[in-house]
Amino acid sequence: MEVLIAGLVLLIVGANALYPTSSDVVDLTPSNFDRLVLQSDNVWIVEFYAPWCGHCQQLVPEYGKAATALKGVVKVGGVNADEHKSLAGKYGVRGFPTIKIFGADKNKPDDYDGARSAQAIVDAGLNAAKQKSYAALGGKKSSSGSKSGDVKDVIELTDSNFNKLVLDSDDMWLVEFYAPWCGHCKNLAPHWASAATELKGKVKLGALDATVHTLKASEYGVQGYPTIKFFAPGKKDSDSVADYDGGRTSSDIVNWALDKLAENIPAPEVVQILGERSLKDACESKPLCVVSVLPHILDCQADCRNGYLKILKALAEKYKKKMWGWVWAEAGAQPNIEEALEIGGFGYPAMAVVNVKKMKYSLLRGSFSQDGISEFLRDLSYGRGGTAPLKGAQLPPIYETEPWDGKDGEPPQEEDIDLSDVDLDDKDEL
Repeated sequence: MEVLIAGLVLLIVGANALYPTSSDVVDLTPSNFDRLVLQSDNVWIVEFYAPWCGHCQQLVPEYGKAATALKGVVKVGGVNADEHKSLAGKYGVRGFPTIKIFGADKNKPDDYDGARSAQAIVDAGLNAAKQKSYAALGGKKSSSGSKSGDVKDVIELTDSNFNKLVLDSDDMWLVEFYAPWCGHCKNLAPHWASAATELKGKVKLGALDATVHTLKASEYGVQGYPTIKFFAPGKKDSDSVADYDGGRTSSDIVNWALDKLAENIPAPEVVQILGERSLKDACESKPLCVVSVLPHILDCQADCRNGYLKILKALAEKYKKKMWGWVWAEAGAQPNIEEALEIGGFGYPAMAVVNVKKMKYSLLRGSFSQDGISEFLRDLSYGRGGTAPLKGAQLPPIYETEPWDGKDGEPPQEEDIDLSDVDLDDKDEL
């Protein structure tokens, strides 16, 4: 009788769970989740599934293989979200299967969006474990005063993804070849992470475990650790590499990288605002956007306008390391911009600097000269100067306009009136 009851229990459990008790996939529930996952030192890959879900059923063999392959390295679990709705809701699960990786920060699991194969899941688990170890090495602020950084901003490189991510990109790269046991690598870790965070969007920093990915380490002649290689922006091949010869603090790395970036990139173009697309292309992805409104061509002819543009181009060159956007418009051509930025109240030319992400701006109230603008921009780069919210909290509507032809403006011609057919002697009598 007891055997029969036990068998029935197993049948009921099996009906509600995708993975048998013999599987290496751990069954997670609200009663054991915190203890096993959140309070443990292990990295966990957790699938939230529903037993009736077809995609979940198709994933079972691959997910089981991954759990077996990762045994002893990364924990793999499953939550029956159909049964444990509160636990699934806690992590924003809205579809099945949803896979989350609980790594360095258990309170903020990462969404897994890779392929649904055992190999891809194993790779993601190993990468998470490596990132957690890297965080443990560099998580504390060093005594040398490095700024805090996010290890996620350091891109994990391998023999298989190196060419695609580094050589096939137009980005500038600094790549560290390291060994996990290397003391100097451990000392560098917090500085490398800090530099990666500070240079995000400008220069990419990667790290390659040379003890595992030996092909690339050998290709680039790595004989000691850490070895740092520089890959210039633009088209690359296997020979597009140079040794990094800077210091090993975060500030040293950042300054060296920005100097190299400045050597290899031209000054940003000062773009006329011709429509919504030109404004977005020039400004949307930039930290700041410098917006100038120049006098109407009839009030400031070609020589005058080119003088202002020369100032803007010189300043774009001076501040090119900042990776700002630079745009201009003629007075009256983009009234919505002038209204949103309160430009024009002091006459023309006028300037505002916009932070598109924060939808805030700062207005130039000094002289529109090279020295006056340079002082204004320098203060902004140091975090000084007042800001105001952009009206409507969005970029204003932009009018489509014609590009300036580089010539002087001509006043509109008055239409000649032919009076030959008019009889001036015909008068209406009152």
